[in-house]
Amino acid sequence: MTPKLNSMRLLEKHDIPYEVTEFPDTERDAEVIADILGVPHFMVYKTLVVQPVENPKKPLLALIAADRTLDLKALAAVSGHKKVSMAAHKDAEAMTGLKVGGISALALTHKNWPVFLDQPASQLEHILVSAGQRGLDLRVPTVAFIRVVGARLAEISTES
Repeated sequence: MTPKLNSMRLLEKHDIPYEVTEFPDTERDAEVIADILGVPHFMVYKTLVVQPVENPKKPLLALIAADRTLDLKALAAVSGHKKVSMAAHKDAEAMTGLKVGGISALALTHKNWPVFLDQPASQLEHILVSAGQRGLDLRVPTVAFIRVVGARLAEISTES
């Protein structure tokens, strides 16, 4: 049985419909997860923890499709920072309290971290995002997701 996670409670509180998708919790690669779930890579969004170099204790969350690569310069520019870098896995886990592969913007709304969603998501009716636990993604309406996490749409990726 699937546990009820805070991400799901948040969506329910806002009357946002969602669908739980499960995959082996040993899998962390978003492209492989998309293949397991039988969905296009551009629908599965990975959540990346990014740190401004001048203030690493105030991270940002960047969500990009499985088949894209984060453009750190573009993210720095839209977030108003001189330079940003990817958080090391251990730092991302320490800051979020979630395991890499299960980091979820929906589970971190209480932290009020800036959330940036890659622009191509705006073309999709639904995206799949982490539920906050390895092995579980949630299929959510894109517009509702943007609203509930306060995401800013921005061009922050390049083709892999």
